[in-house]
Amino acid sequence: MNLNTIKFSKEGKADFIGTLRGRVNEYFKMKNISKYANSKIVLKTIFNLCLYFIPYALILSGLFTSNLILLLLWLTMGFGMAGIGMCVMHDANHSAYSKNGTINKLLGNLIIFVGGNAINWKIQHNRLHHGYTNIDGINEDIYSGSLMRFSPHQKRFKIHRLQHFYAWFFYGLMTVNWSTTKEFKQLFDYKKRGLIDERKRSFAYLLIQLITSKLFYQFYVLIIPIIVLPTAWWIILIFYLIMHFVAGLTLGIVFQTAHIMPDSEFPLPDESGNICNSWGIHQLLTTSNYAPTSRFFSWFIGGLNYQIEHHLFPSVCHIHYRNLSPIVRQTAREFGVPYHTQPNFVLAIWNHAKLVRLLGRA
Repeated sequence: MNLNTIKFSKEGKADFIGTLRGRVNEYFKMKNISKYANSKIVLKTIFNLCLYFIPYALILSGLFTSNLILLLLWLTMGFGMAGIGMCVMHDANHSAYSKNGTINKLLGNLIIFVGGNAINWKIQHNRLHHGYTNIDGINEDIYSGSLMRFSPHQKRFKIHRLQHFYAWFFYGLMTVNWSTTKEFKQLFDYKKRGLIDERKRSFAYLLIQLITSKLFYQFYVLIIPIIVLPTAWWIILIFYLIMHFVAGLTLGIVFQTAHIMPDSEFPLPDESGNICNSWGIHQLLTTSNYAPTSRFFSWFIGGLNYQIEHHLFPSVCHIHYRNLSPIVRQTAREFGVPYHTQPNFVLAIWNHAKLVRLLGRA
């Protein structure tokens, strides 16, 4: 699907986003605070970096030879990996961490240390996911080939009748795929679709950069432990895969429960490429919040339980989403627009599973 032909409506409730942006800007002005990170986020950044790199250092130190302790260290790295993604890299690559572009770039490139690539991520997440949420054929987050059916517009296969059982396993493999082959396929696809601006960096340069970053990641996180530790290589490989499974499952259920929900819409453009709603309304119709009262949970997942606020204001640091939520909810009510939210994360997962089951059978 050609992105240049997709156009969101400028009629109807199109002034919703203008009104909302004005109120949010007024909030920051009245509070006299920056929309970027504060000292609390800096401490969270340090915490998540330690959660990932300290266990790694302890693994290499040779101080622990018990496989059980080594397993616990790799498990901790899995949570640290997810934490860096959700709480640090995510804001930085949205230019929401700091008004200083260099700081955003440096922290955004932490993605290399957890197996990813910032250029690919910005195209896939910032442009396609945020720009065209839940639109089949554009948003890659609702497309998983023939294994999963995440949209009512996708072809249904017999195996999908069981997808509510096996989906969780494949969520766990998400970062394994991401850190190995997926981004190579993406890069070639983005070149074919004209999503790479070769005036800034050539495709050859991006490909070399991607190869280098993948080799670096696999060398430091897998090959070095195999070389240094007396533990059998296959045990280390299993621990490595467990680390990825923890990170992948965490990231998968956090992001999928924000969009693949019973009350989420999956709009398609008409033959002329027109979407019937404005961009702001589209975000509310395709996105859902959850667990709004859980401060610790929100802290742990980088405020991504306020997914509506994040989609409407991706350049605002997640530390502010909790306070922006009442403003967005009230404005949505005034304009007669739904504001979807689940009271807790368990119910969000349950409802996500119900929709995945329905999509596999209907």
